[in-house]
Amino acid sequence: MRVFTSLANPEYETTPLTDFSSVNTRTALGSLNLNWRERDLPERDRTKHVHRLHPYLGKYIPQLVEIFIRKFRPTRVYDPFCGCGTTLVEANALGIDSVGCDISAFNCLMTRVKTAVYDVPKVEHELRSALNELDLQHNPSLFGSIKKPDADNDYLRAWFHPNALRALLIYRSIIPKYEYQDLMKVVLSRSARSARLTTHYNLDFPKKPQTEPYECYKHGGICKPTTDAYQFLRRYTLDTIERIKKFAEFRKGARVEIIWDDARTAKLPLFDMVMTSPPYVGLIDYHEQHRYAYELLDLPRRDDKEIGAASKGKSVNAHENYLAGIKEVFANARQHMRKNGVAVIVIGDRENLYTDQTAEELGFRPVERLRRHVNRRTGRRNSDFFEDVLIWKRT
Repeated sequence: MRVFTSLANPEYETTPLTDFSSVNTRTALGSLNLNWRERDLPERDRTKHVHRLHPYLGKYIPQLVEIFIRKFRPTRVYDPFCGCGTTLVEANALGIDSVGCDISAFNCLMTRVKTAVYDVPKVEHELRSALNELDLQHNPSLFGSIKKPDADNDYLRAWFHPNALRALLIYRSIIPKYEYQDLMKVVLSRSARSARLTTHYNLDFPKKPQTEPYECYKHGGICKPTTDAYQFLRRYTLDTIERIKKFAEFRKGARVEIIWDDARTAKLPLFDMVMTSPPYVGLIDYHEQHRYAYELLDLPRRDDKEIGAASKGKSVNAHENYLAGIKEVFANARQHMRKNGVAVIVIGDRENLYTDQTAEELGFRPVERLRRHVNRRTGRRNSDFFEDVLIWKRT
């Protein structure tokens, strides 16, 4: 069905689906062309409103969620690997109840912040007030001075310039004064991610602090690691206000439930659809990816419960353990799924682990396997790859 002139610049026989509201229960799965290029689905649409409140490596695009929720129209959708909340945000925008589970406390924080109901004028008032207080403490007047916060944390001292760390700690000390503390914590974390002592082109997987000037692949010249966090705190505060305002225009009154737990054993409400993108084998350590947030916010960690973590490698044994964990997740989900429920699973299944046999062993009937081309366009991760969208029906 697909014809490629070259792997890096594919040409498709048909136009990819972009009229998402046209999808309904009668839409044929085989008619869905999900091979979007930048001109078909630009970044501003893939990162609309609250979807870019905080970067998150490994998330899937919201349009995929929208398409399949419109297609199957559940009463409640469940994501056992809710990550940064893409499924729950899109479900809410469509008026569908949702429940998400994740082993990462920070992921649950992000999802909670994105899906919360806000008094928008109060959000703007509080965030701007916090910025004003940051201004006063970060740049005290000639008639007074503020004691510099001190970090008794080796990780923070290693990964942040003293000036940047000072701004972050001042902002952290301000948070308890306000109602929307979780929202401010996400602003703080997003700012910390950008203010780390690392190269501009490797914010996803920095291995050690970068303290000297370096050749920057992103900007095509010599760059210096940042020494400032104040600029990011200001920029992301204002951006957050606008994104909260924007999502408030779309947000519905649907119920959202977020569970910080292991999806293999979590107690769940009844639902009739799973919409998820499970972790890949040996690719990402989801706790370590956001270590700066765990250290700044003093969040509890459950790294040992991650399924398919990079630290566990890609050995035969790692693959076996991964598949065993995934099976436990879907076995648990099936117990809480209504009769004739559906599971939509978005996965890069290079190892062919998600077979028809796997589905049948778990009590599902495989219905469709749609392959879509993913053309990465940003950063140094600009390679092309394919991912599969699996549709399983509960038997």
